[in-house]
Amino acid sequence: MSIMNTYTGRKFDPMHIKPENICLEDIAHALSYLCRGGGQTLIFYPVAQHCLNCAREAQSRGWSDRMVLACLLHDASEAYISDIIRPVKAHLSNYLEIEEMIMNVIWEKFNLNNLTSEEHAMWKQIDNDILSAELPVLFPGEKNYHTVPLQSVPDLSEHPFRNTEAQFLAAAHKLGIQ
Repeated sequence: MSIMNTYTGRKFDPMHIKPENICLEDIAHALSYLCRGGGQTLIFYPVAQHCLNCAREAQSRGWSDRMVLACLLHDASEAYISDIIRPVKAHLSNYLEIEEMIMNVIWEKFNLNNLTSEEHAMWKQIDNDILSAELPVLFPGEKNYHTVPLQSVPDLSEHPFRNTEAQFLAAAHKLGIQ
Protein backbone atom coordinates (compact mmCIF):
# COMPACT_ATOMS: atom_id res chain seq x y z
CA MET A 1 0.00 0.00 0.00
CA SER A 2 1.33 3.45 -0.94
CA ILE A 3 0.74 6.22 1.55
CA MET A 4 0.64 9.94 0.84
CA ASN A 5 1.26 12.64 3.43
CA THR A 6 -0.79 15.82 3.31
CA TYR A 7 -0.17 19.38 4.43
CA THR A 8 -2.32 18.85 7.55
CA GLY A 9 -0.50 15.64 8.45
CA ARG A 10 -3.02 13.13 7.18
CA LYS A 11 -1.68 9.81 5.89
CA PHE A 12 -3.67 7.53 3.60
CA ASP A 13 -3.58 5.58 0.38
CA PRO A 14 -4.94 7.89 -2.35
CA MET A 15 -6.08 4.83 -4.32
CA HIS A 16 -8.40 3.98 -1.41
CA ILE A 17 -9.40 7.50 -0.40
CA LYS A 18 -12.36 7.97 1.93
CA PRO A 19 -14.37 11.10 2.79
CA GLU A 20 -12.63 11.35 6.18
CA ASN A 21 -9.28 11.65 4.34
CA ILE A 22 -10.47 14.76 2.48
CA CYS A 23 -9.59 18.08 4.10
CA LEU A 24 -10.43 21.53 2.77
CA GLU A 25 -7.12 22.93 4.06
CA ASP A 26 -5.17 20.25 2.18
CA ILE A 27 -7.09 21.04 -1.00
CA ALA A 28 -6.60 24.81 -0.70
CA HIS A 29 -2.91 24.45 0.12
CA ALA A 30 -2.06 21.98 -2.64
CA LEU A 31 -4.05 23.77 -5.35
CA SER A 32 -2.38 27.07 -4.39
CA TYR A 33 1.04 25.50 -5.00
CA LEU A 34 0.04 23.75 -8.24
CA CYS A 35 0.57 25.80 -11.40
CA ARG A 36 -1.90 25.52 -14.29
CA GLY A 37 -0.77 24.39 -17.70
CA GLY A 38 2.06 22.23 -16.42
CA GLY A 39 3.85 25.42 -15.33
CA GLN A 40 4.11 26.68 -18.93
CA THR A 41 2.38 29.98 -18.09
CA LEU A 42 3.87 33.47 -18.26
CA ILE A 43 3.31 33.90 -14.51
CA PHE A 44 2.68 31.57 -11.61
CA TYR A 45 -1.05 30.95 -11.95
CA PRO A 46 -2.22 28.24 -9.56
CA VAL A 47 -5.11 25.84 -9.98
CA ALA A 48 -6.69 27.39 -6.86
CA GLN A 49 -6.86 30.78 -8.60
CA HIS A 50 -8.48 29.15 -11.65
CA CYS A 51 -11.06 27.54 -9.34
CA LEU A 52 -11.73 30.88 -7.65
CA ASN A 53 -12.27 32.46 -11.07
CA CYS A 54 -14.71 29.67 -11.96
CA ALA A 55 -16.61 30.19 -8.70
CA ARG A 56 -16.79 33.96 -9.28
CA GLU A 57 -18.15 33.37 -12.78
CA ALA A 58 -20.82 31.05 -11.37
CA GLN A 59 -21.77 33.73 -8.82
CA SER A 60 -21.89 36.36 -11.57
CA ARG A 61 -24.28 34.15 -13.52
CA GLY A 62 -26.55 34.03 -10.49
CA TRP A 63 -26.05 30.33 -9.86
CA SER A 64 -26.89 28.72 -6.52
CA ASP A 65 -24.29 28.41 -3.76
CA ARG A 66 -24.26 24.68 -4.48
CA MET A 67 -23.13 25.31 -8.06
CA VAL A 68 -20.64 27.98 -6.98
CA LEU A 69 -19.15 25.39 -4.61
CA ALA A 70 -19.03 22.80 -7.41
CA CYS A 71 -17.09 25.31 -9.52
CA LEU A 72 -14.72 26.05 -6.64
CA LEU A 73 -14.04 22.36 -6.04
CA HIS A 74 -14.11 21.02 -9.60
CA ASP A 75 -10.32 20.47 -9.71
CA ALA A 76 -9.96 19.35 -6.07
CA SER A 77 -8.77 15.87 -7.05
CA GLU A 78 -5.58 17.53 -8.30
CA ALA A 79 -4.71 18.28 -4.68
CA TYR A 80 -4.21 14.53 -4.26
CA ILE A 81 -2.94 13.41 -7.69
CA SER A 82 -1.53 16.62 -9.17
CA ASP A 83 -2.45 18.08 -12.54
CA ILE A 84 -1.87 16.66 -15.97
CA ILE A 85 -2.29 18.98 -18.95
CA ARG A 86 -5.44 18.34 -21.01
CA PRO A 87 -3.66 17.17 -24.19
CA VAL A 88 -1.96 14.40 -22.22
CA LYS A 89 -4.76 13.63 -19.75
CA ALA A 90 -7.05 12.55 -22.58
CA HIS A 91 -4.63 9.70 -23.39
CA LEU A 92 -4.28 8.45 -19.83
CA SER A 93 -7.48 6.48 -19.33
CA ASN A 94 -6.30 5.13 -16.00
CA TYR A 95 -5.60 8.67 -14.79
CA LEU A 96 -9.13 9.69 -15.75
CA GLU A 97 -10.57 6.75 -13.80
CA ILE A 98 -8.47 7.62 -10.74
CA GLU A 99 -9.41 11.30 -11.03
CA GLU A 100 -13.10 10.42 -11.24
CA MET A 101 -12.86 8.05 -8.27
CA ILE A 102 -11.20 10.72 -6.13
CA MET A 103 -13.61 13.43 -7.30
CA ASN A 104 -16.56 11.20 -6.38
CA VAL A 105 -15.22 10.97 -2.82
CA ILE A 106 -14.66 14.75 -2.75
CA TRP A 107 -18.18 15.39 -4.05
CA GLU A 108 -19.47 13.09 -1.28
CA LYS A 109 -17.39 14.83 1.41
CA PHE A 110 -18.86 18.22 0.50
CA ASN A 111 -22.43 16.98 -0.10
CA LEU A 112 -22.25 17.40 -3.86
CA ASN A 113 -22.43 13.70 -4.74
CA ASN A 114 -25.95 14.14 -6.07
CA LEU A 115 -25.06 16.68 -8.76
CA THR A 116 -27.13 15.97 -11.85
CA SER A 117 -25.58 15.43 -15.26
CA GLU A 118 -26.89 18.89 -16.17
CA GLU A 119 -25.15 20.42 -13.15
CA HIS A 120 -21.89 18.67 -14.06
CA ALA A 121 -22.23 20.06 -17.59
CA MET A 122 -22.73 23.55 -16.11
CA TRP A 123 -19.49 23.60 -14.09
CA LYS A 124 -17.62 22.02 -16.99
CA GLN A 125 -18.85 24.82 -19.24
CA ILE A 126 -17.57 27.46 -16.82
CA ASP A 127 -14.25 25.58 -16.61
CA ASN A 128 -13.93 25.83 -20.40
CA ASP A 129 -15.13 29.44 -20.50
CA ILE A 130 -12.54 30.52 -17.91
CA LEU A 131 -9.88 28.56 -19.81
CA SER A 132 -10.75 30.62 -22.91
CA ALA A 133 -9.97 33.78 -20.91
CA GLU A 134 -6.75 32.31 -19.49
CA LEU A 135 -5.20 31.10 -22.74
CA PRO A 136 -4.50 34.44 -24.50
CA VAL A 137 -3.24 36.10 -21.30
CA LEU A 138 -1.20 33.32 -19.71
CA PHE A 139 0.11 31.23 -22.59
CA PRO A 140 2.54 32.84 -25.07
CA GLY A 141 1.37 30.81 -28.07
CA GLU A 142 -2.32 31.62 -27.56
CA LYS A 143 -2.38 35.44 -27.90
CA ASN A 144 -5.06 35.25 -30.63
CA TYR A 145 -7.22 32.60 -28.96
CA HIS A 146 -10.93 33.38 -29.26
CA THR A 147 -12.40 34.09 -25.82
CA VAL A 148 -16.04 33.63 -24.89
CA PRO A 149 -18.01 36.39 -23.14
CA LEU A 150 -18.01 36.13 -19.36
CA GLN A 151 -20.19 37.70 -16.68
CA SER A 152 -17.16 38.29 -14.45
CA VAL A 153 -13.62 39.54 -14.96
CA PRO A 154 -11.22 36.71 -14.08
CA ASP A 155 -8.22 37.62 -11.95
CA LEU A 156 -5.31 36.54 -14.14
CA SER A 157 -2.62 38.41 -12.23
CA GLU A 158 0.10 36.85 -10.13
CA HIS A 159 -0.40 36.56 -6.38
CA PRO A 160 1.60 34.96 -3.57
CA PHE A 161 0.41 31.38 -3.09
CA ARG A 162 -0.52 32.06 0.56
CA ASN A 163 -2.95 34.80 -0.54
CA THR A 164 -4.57 32.46 -3.05
CA GLU A 165 -4.81 29.74 -0.41
CA ALA A 166 -6.50 32.17 2.00
CA GLN A 167 -8.92 33.35 -0.70
CA PHE A 168 -9.82 29.76 -1.57
CA LEU A 169 -10.51 28.92 2.07
CA ALA A 170 -12.52 32.14 2.57
CA ALA A 171 -14.64 31.38 -0.51
CA ALA A 172 -15.35 27.85 0.74
CA HIS A 173 -16.18 29.10 4.24
CA LYS A 174 -18.54 31.70 2.80
CA LEU A 175 -20.32 28.82 1.06
CA GLY A 176 -20.70 27.01 4.39
CA ILE A 177 -17.78 24.58 4.15
CA GLN A 178 -15.62 24.27 7.24
